This record gives sequence, C-alpha cells and structure tokens, in this order.
Amino acid sequence: MATRADTVATVGSRVLMEGNEAFGEGAIRAGCDAYFGYPITPQTELLEFMSRRMPALGRTFVQAESEIAAINMVLGAAATGARAMTSSSSPGISLKQEGISYLAGDELPAVIVNVMRGGPGLGNVAPAQGDYFQATKGGGHGVYHPIVLAPASVQEAMDLTALAFDLADRYRTPVIVLADGVIGQTVEPVVIKEYERPRDLPEKDWALGLSAGRKRRIIESIGLEPEKLEPRNLRLVQKYQTIKEREVRWTGTHLDDAEIAVIAFGTPARVSLSAVRAARVDGVRAGLFRPITLFPFPEREVADLARRVKGVLVVELNQGQMLEDVERIVAGRVPVRFLGRLGGFVVSPDEVLAALKQLWEEAR
Repeated sequence: MATRADTVATVGSRVLMEGNEAFGEGAIRAGCDAYFGYPITPQTELLEFMSRRMPALGRTFVQAESEIAAINMVLGAAATGARAMTSSSSPGISLKQEGISYLAGDELPAVIVNVMRGGPGLGNVAPAQGDYFQATKGGGHGVYHPIVLAPASVQEAMDLTALAFDLADRYRTPVIVLADGVIGQTVEPVVIKEYERPRDLPEKDWALGLSAGRKRRIIESIGLEPEKLEPRNLRLVQKYQTIKEREVRWTGTHLDDAEIAVIAFGTPARVSLSAVRAARVDGVRAGLFRPITLFPFPEREVADLARRVKGVLVVELNQGQMLEDVERIVAGRVPVRFLGRLGGFVVSPDEVLAALKQLWEEAR
C-alpha cells in the first residue's frame, strides 16, 4: 500500500489519504476548474492540498481574503460554466450563507464542503454535527434546498465529492458535502478511481462568456415584481421535487431481520455499526440505517423501516436535528429514542449499545 503523497497515485492503486485530502482529490478527478477558500480548522488541510495540486494541474486556486469573498468568487466562476468549489468549517460556512442563497437563486452549480466543528459561535475544533439544520433546510434566506451528501469514510469523502459536481451541473444547484471533523481528519486507505463525467449532463448554454455574435445572457436572482419572483420560486420547488424523486441515497446493515434500528450519518453511523454488531452477539436484533443524502432525505425508506421494526434510535453529534426529520416521518408508529453528544464529544460504541439494549427492552 502506498503512503500519503502530494502526487496522485495511479488509477486503481490503494493509498493512505486523509479525509480532507480525499475531498480535494475527488474534486480534482471530477474536473474541478477553480477552488476558492480560506483556512479554518478542521478543514485547513483541504485548502493546503488544493493549493499544491490545483496550480500543478494548471487550474485556479485562490486563498481569498475572507469566507465571504471566497463564496462570491465561486459564484463568479460558476457563472462562466466552470466547475467551482469552496470549503470551510461551521463558522466559515455561516459566513457563506448569503452567497449560497445567491447561488440557489441564480441557479448556479457549485460544490461546498463543510467539515463541521463544535458550536455555536466559535465553539471549538472538535467534531460535531450541529450544522444539519443549516445544510438541509437552506441556511440562508429565501426558499431553497441544497443537495446535501454525508460521507462516512475517507473513500466516500472522495467519491461523494466527485458525485457532487455531477449533481450540481445536472440540477444547476449548490451541493453541500457535509462531514464531521473526524471524517476530515481521519487517515484511511482509499482506492484511486477514474471518474467519468456522465454523458447526459445538460449543456451550459446559460453560462456567461465572450464570443462573437453570441446572444446576450444575464444571470440574476433579483425579481422586484412578485409576478416575476413567484414563478422562479415555483420552478425551484419543482426542481427540488424532481431531486427528491431521483437522487435519494442510503445504505443499511443487518436490516432484513432487525427489530431495533439505529439511524445515523457520518462518524456516529460508523460508531453505531460497531454497537449493532455487538448487540447482535448479545441477541438483540439490531440494524443500521445510514442516510447518504440528507437532502433529499430518504423519507419513503425510513417510513417503510418504521413499519417493520419495533423501535428506532437516532444517534447524532448534536442536540437532535436529524431526529426531527425522523420523528416526523415515523409519525408515532414506533418509539423513537435519541442519543447525542455535544461540544465536540463523539458518542462511544458502549453508549450506543446501552441505548440499543434499553430500547430493545422497552419494545419487547
């Protein structure tokens, strides 16, 4: 197995890579043309990685003077049809919210990586999942939803970032790759893949640029008259409905005979899988349901799961944000319990196992 390096291994090789590097490598292999960022822990290694790799490939890298500047640079590059990306961590993503709302209103494709840290406020640099609401509900102003992808491994950090560019182009929308700090800082083996851009992506005939005789194009989100703005919002609503129908992604383990199900994403899903396996050794028929898309959330699949199990345990690194979506979907069919840690603490397998056994006893 090769070791981590700034130079990329050949396709098919297996290398050790940090999650933050994997975000960058996935972006590069997906054809990212331009990266604009600003340092903030725990994602600074991503910015450092891109500062080396992008110029070496003849692509654009800019360390902007601020998070706000970076997201507006992304908007400008995306408006020309470039595959553009930025990354940050929780407080920095908050500063980008106006720009993300503009991207949604302008219907511009872009990729935003958020390696979450403890909050609110400056918080700390430890892992957390307190940005679920911000990401999935549209953290800026207006009526919009970014697509939100949640990796649970370094391999998925690479693969889902590459996918994010295709989804952004297909639907002309910002896509957020949402990871906690553990994923960003973990070093794991990954397989270097060849990513091919789908042939059916739409042409960017809306993009700005200079060419003789080309029809004038305007990209804007302003609509001073309600008669102009409402139809645009309704078009966005229809787009999000299409995304809900086509782009739901999730995975499950030991769900076929499960009577108790854990629902978790990111690092808590990995921790919960260890607890599920330990629970089954002790005779507790537990299973794991892991959403990969947080928007669109796998609503039909969770509803179906609730019809088959006797209880659901939601595990997060927050006070219960995805929990609200799960409770809404389960709609009282079975008990829903919650286990969360705050302030940068990561839930342990023993904590999840104890909560599973308690729910198992309640449901029998």
